[in-house]
Amino acid sequence: MKQQTLKENLVYQRKLKGYTQDELSEKTTVGVRTIQRIEKGEVQPHLQTVKLLAVGLNIEVDDLIVLDNPKEETIKRKWMLMLHASPFFGLIIPFANVLFPLFTWISKAEDHKIYDAHGRSVINFHCTINLLLIISLLLFFPFPGFNFFGTGAVFLFGIIFSIKNTMSALGSGTCYYPLSIPFLKPQA
Repeated sequence: MKQQTLKENLVYQRKLKGYTQDELSEKTTVGVRTIQRIEKGEVQPHLQTVKLLAVGLNIEVDDLIVLDNPKEETIKRKWMLMLHASPFFGLIIPFANVLFPLFTWISKAEDHKIYDAHGRSVINFHCTINLLLIISLLLFFPFPGFNFFGTGAVFLFGIIFSIKNTMSALGSGTCYYPLSIPFLKPQA
């Protein structure tokens, strides 16, 4: 027997109660757009959002989603936070932006394929950023003064995409680090 997905269960329960998406949104603090995206399967909502929807529908959380281990989502979010946010230690300790996620990835890559994929992405991106920073600093010798803008741009690029991907990984479980050199190739 195929287990129903969250999106199927939400549509079924909402229609069973006779609610429109707008009416369900009014009964909860969940926005209409979020409900639409959940029902289309575009996002995997946080457990808190599922709880709000269950309360609004006057049903149990288990009627929307069957959790084998309710603590699993919290644990997964903590490891995703460690992978994506630990590079910020590189602002304090040189090369920690690669070393911290590298140690986390080494310890968690075997546990779940998502940790492996995200770890590789984070490490590749921050190795690329470090390489670009070194190149921009070396450009000081042929172009004194101009390298300041290049170094600043690389630094800002790294911070912006680190913040963006930390939020994306925690929210939807996805990440995209552009211009990364694939030092660690995905496993076949």
